[in-house]
Amino acid sequence: MAIDASGVKIEDRPFDQVRQEAIDQLIMNYSHGIISAEAFERRLDVATDAKSHQELIDVVADLTLLPDHQYQQQRQRSFSPRYQSGNDTRNENMLCVLSSNQQRGQWLVPAEINIINVLGSVELDFTEAVFQHQHIVIRVNNWIGSLDILVPEQVNVVSNMFNIIGSTNNQAQSMGERQAPQIVIEGYSILGSLDVKLKQTMKEKFSSFANQFRQMFGFDKK
Repeated sequence: MAIDASGVKIEDRPFDQVRQEAIDQLIMNYSHGIISAEAFERRLDVATDAKSHQELIDVVADLTLLPDHQYQQQRQRSFSPRYQSGNDTRNENMLCVLSSNQQRGQWLVPAEINIINVLGSVELDFTEAVFQHQHIVIRVNNWIGSLDILVPEQVNVVSNMFNIIGSTNNQAQSMGERQAPQIVIEGYSILGSLDVKLKQTMKEKFSSFANQFRQMFGFDKK
């Protein structure tokens, strides 16, 4: 099995690290056609919901194929934020009045984004965005408008909003690693709403990655 039981006792190892090893082995075996799609989804549910080391050991106990270098490289590309070196310190200003504004795809994220939203709708999707800075500030003036911010799990988000008969809902607080990009949202919202959410849960992303990796070896989703 892929979970290393030698050396440090398994129950003394960081639980999230052991969980990731179990998930990696599930994806590796599924992508090579060793277990079915149904078995993969069922075992992935167990691994993501596990509360003990033993559950993780058991879910991969009968699987012998280990993640290789190709797998690790592909996983790194799929689950790491996109970075581009550069000294771009520009600010981006967005004015939305009785209209809608969307930023999606592989857009270059500036160091600071200033948003004025009046009776409008703004969406910033960071799922495929390219980061040049580890620290990004979004300054918001929101009047009776809506602002949706979509992020992947490897990006940290901190909200310092002041609401007047408005609402702020941050479902993606500090979920990335210490070196991950950090987005700080500050400003005010009057009779408006700000929602920060994950576009795709980690379980959904693991399933998507597993199917993409599986296709590399000529297997369809059956």
